[in-house]
Amino acid sequence: MADVAVDNSMLPAEATDSPIWKHLQRRGRVDINDSYSNGVAPLNIYYEIYGSGTERIVFVNGMRADHQMWESNIEQFLKLGNYESVSVLPFCFTARVDVHWEVVSFMLNRDGNTTRTTYGVNGKSPIPPVYINSGDTLALHVQNSLNEPTGIHFHGMFQENTPYYDGSDMVTQCGIPPGANFTYYITPQQEGTYWIHSHYHHQNSDGLRTPFIIRDSSPIAEYDDDILFSLEDWYPVEFSERVNDILRPGVPFPPSPEYPYGLINGYNGNDTTPIQFSPGKKYRIRVVNMGTTEWFKFSLPGHKMQIIEVEGERTVPYNASGVDVGPGQRYSMLVEAKDTDDFNYIYNATLYADFIAGAPGQNPRYYFGSVEYKKGAPVKVPAVTDDSDIDGTKDINLSPYDGEPLLEPVTKNLLFNFTTKILSDNITHAMLGNHPYSQVSVPTIYTALTMGSLATNPDVYGAQTQAQVLDYNDIVEIELRATAPLDHTFHLHGHKFQIVEYGPSPDAPASKTKNISVRRAKGSPIKRDTLTIRGWEYIKVRFRANNPGVWMFHCHMDVHFYMGLAVTFVEAPLELQKKITVPDALNQLCYSQGIKTYGNGAGNDGLNMTGLPFMPT
Repeated sequence: MADVAVDNSMLPAEATDSPIWKHLQRRGRVDINDSYSNGVAPLNIYYEIYGSGTERIVFVNGMRADHQMWESNIEQFLKLGNYESVSVLPFCFTARVDVHWEVVSFMLNRDGNTTRTTYGVNGKSPIPPVYINSGDTLALHVQNSLNEPTGIHFHGMFQENTPYYDGSDMVTQCGIPPGANFTYYITPQQEGTYWIHSHYHHQNSDGLRTPFIIRDSSPIAEYDDDILFSLEDWYPVEFSERVNDILRPGVPFPPSPEYPYGLINGYNGNDTTPIQFSPGKKYRIRVVNMGTTEWFKFSLPGHKMQIIEVEGERTVPYNASGVDVGPGQRYSMLVEAKDTDDFNYIYNATLYADFIAGAPGQNPRYYFGSVEYKKGAPVKVPAVTDDSDIDGTKDINLSPYDGEPLLEPVTKNLLFNFTTKILSDNITHAMLGNHPYSQVSVPTIYTALTMGSLATNPDVYGAQTQAQVLDYNDIVEIELRATAPLDHTFHLHGHKFQIVEYGPSPDAPASKTKNISVRRAKGSPIKRDTLTIRGWEYIKVRFRANNPGVWMFHCHMDVHFYMGLAVTFVEAPLELQKKITVPDALNQLCYSQGIKTYGNGAGNDGLNMTGLPFMPT
């Protein structure tokens, strides 16, 4: 848990001298978040406490106002403060949570098998999860102590009115150069399960990633405890070595199989500590796949499980035997404990990739952990390895709790069929359109902001960006088609989309699709920010273009992204120009590296693309 700084500069002396204030300072870190009065008017003091329960606690005149845990202490607080009355004010303030990261790299054995370079913060890997409360502002202070730039993406955050904090290198910002520091200010109007990771040169793959949890303002379900599982695939070598091997000139794709290990909460999946259950209680289980290539199937045999959240979207409770979680995806499940502690149980986390040849003990890899009711109790249910009924594309059966209907009519249709091809540089690239994605000379958001009416012309951004210009409030339908037996996950920055339909890809051989059925959402489609598409299939998703900004849409399997499997959505650029000014601290990141903050993709006027980086054809 991040420390929350104490700021009592706005308080009158009688507040800071009060017994309650001193009592609370002894109990934990305190943040003062609102205005105060003195004299005959009562003091209305809002406190943010991070004690053993790590809960938000509101005090009015020094009194706790929002959590029954402290109800029994009201009389004690009254005596401490010598107050005659207590008034309860609305739960309506926000806190600022300051988190400090010094980004470093060092040698570490995380999987129990191989010592290799990992990225971490403050000398630690895995990176501790970040927790905030609904409505809070996260101030993430990043000090770059690497020998290369870095940048941080908040996966799943809409970044409404702050698209420049999206963290995408040379899309919404210049990287934070070595030795420099930068602070991201994130105030999400969202709740649920997210994660934070580097979006610079795939440092994510080498460990610069952690869960990001925004606690709900009101419970989405009744439960007694909240348990987090962060899942990762971890390769024996660094990402740079993997791509150098894959992308050698003349080497066809896909390469020879690689078999990563599975990490659970940062360590070898078979070395994790037991999770503790108590009879009769209910638990919220959050599962985050922070991996770069492979899927996890997660289940708790012998327990009733309901899906209650998908990537920050509250769902109508849905009974499930487990969840199939692709790279970048997240779920919350409500799990009921057994009535007695006579037995312990087992949870399963199966790491697998259907598109890689099976190998005993390597693909899939089975990881089992203990669900402990009582130390030493016998295990009731053996581990189950037949989890074929757990399928990520069954998300089509889920419905959002808010009941939002299918977006229509569609005003913008986008069709992408992804291909791999050896291009003029004799290297295999991946494409969603005519060109593989690659970076240009000016971050795309600056081009959108500085090119006036030309910002609506996709050519101004450079062909490498694969820019798609969206009109404000367009209802966009994306159809993705797989032309090979490779599975993918795709993530859309700045939005959630509705999962509308799956089916057999029209661009696949008929012999490969004869057993694939069409599956359509019924009623209100589930919304999420990261989709799974299976080999030889298509998927259709929809979203409303109501968030002006520059947003990437890319494969979240890092090798595929590196190969070019991405496009850029330039959303409502004329609206963006009216409402957004990039903070000077971000401009300075560019200036310090000699990168322009104006002009087209090449840094020139008009459509003069002289000097644009090389693009293979």
